[in-house]
Amino acid sequence: MSGTPTRGETLVVIPAYNEERHIGDIVGGVRAALPAADVLVIDDGSRDRTRFVARAAGARVVSHVFNLGYGAALQTGYKRADRDGYAYVVQLDADGQHPPAALPRLLEPLRAGAAEVVIGSRFVAASAYRMGTTRTLGRRLLGRLLVLLGGPHVADPTSGLQALARPAFRSCCGEFYPTDFPDIDVLLFLHRQGLRIAEVPVEMAPNPPCSATYMYKMLLSTFRSRLGPGRGPARRALAPQSHEEVPS
Repeated sequence: MSGTPTRGETLVVIPAYNEERHIGDIVGGVRAALPAADVLVIDDGSRDRTRFVARAAGARVVSHVFNLGYGAALQTGYKRADRDGYAYVVQLDADGQHPPAALPRLLEPLRAGAAEVVIGSRFVAASAYRMGTTRTLGRRLLGRLLVLLGGPHVADPTSGLQALARPAFRSCCGEFYPTDFPDIDVLLFLHRQGLRIAEVPVEMAPNPPCSATYMYKMLLSTFRSRLGPGRGPARRALAPQSHEEVPS
């Protein structure tokens, strides 16, 4: 099943922190790929002109008063999507790694009813993408840990390019959701809610080396996910302090 959803069905969420150099091109690429979707940039306390550039490019902007972290920015987008009644959320990063042209492909399994979470994957099919040694080891470790803890097999468990149906992003609006690195802990949580996770192949730009801090926090958050929230809806959390700007 292909095509673009009708207006009001899809919200594209772009977390951004000091991304004035890239955000205009990203918003423009999203609007070209999904002309019927609404675009929401979460300015996570940027100190540069991110919010102004995003707004000029045609996005709605929610600005956090201070930097809360990547996961908190995503959750702000989920809460807006929930509040405004969207059926789907598509999320991508603001640094240019994720290709906006791939977004319609991520929506197809959701609209066909084949999955509730779709991951844009660099590794589910053969490609020219190459990941550094540290990141490769980290990805394999996290993927095996996800399966060991009872989750699904996912070829690219650290991909931030995702599409979520309403049951999935609503489940991410609770207290559980991590503020900084939402990766396999969130996949494990969603799997435990009975939500189906699928992958589609996507070509991406290279990303920077993986840090030891990332791995430590991800492992800590994953075990918190395993031992913490049970099956059923997550508890609701208070929304972070923010304000919204819309394009004129």
